[in-house]
Amino acid sequence: MDVQRSYREATVRGARPVELVVRLYEQMIEDLRLVANAIEKNDIKLRTKRIKHAILVIGHLQSSLDFAKGGKVARDLDNFYNTLRESLVWAQFHPSKRGVAQLITDLLAVREAWVEVDRADRPTAAVGAVRSSEGPESDPVRVDWKG
Repeated sequence: MDVQRSYREATVRGARPVELVVRLYEQMIEDLRLVANAIEKNDIKLRTKRIKHAILVIGHLQSSLDFAKGGKVARDLDNFYNTLRESLVWAQFHPSKRGVAQLITDLLAVREAWVEVDRADRPTAAVGAVRSSEGPESDPVRVDWKG
C-alpha cells in the first residue's frame, strides 16, 4: 500500500475545484523543476518523462475550461496553455534551463492568481461575536477560527 498516494487521493477528494487547479499548477511546477535538473544532468529519459507529464496536466486543465461561462478568462487560459505546451515541446528538442526557468516563473505567477481566486471563493471562516467574561457591557470580540 502506497501511503503517500492514499493521502494525496484522500486530500484531492475533499478539495474544492479551484484548489485542485492550484495543485495541478504545483504539479507542473514540480515537473519543470525536474526537467531543469534533467537538462543539467543531460538525462534525456527523465526530461522526456517529466515534459510528457506536464503536457498531460496541461491537457487536463485545458479540457476543463468552460468557454461559455469563462468568456475572456477561459480564452486567455486556453492561449496560455497552448503557448505553454508549445514551449515544452520546444524545450524537449532545444533543452534550456533558462527557458524552463522562465516557464516556472510564468506558472508561479498564474498559480498565485488561482490562489487569490481560491481565497476569494472560500466561505468565510466561522466568524462570530464572543462576549468577554467581564459582563454583558463589554465589546464583542471577533473570533476567526480556521480549523
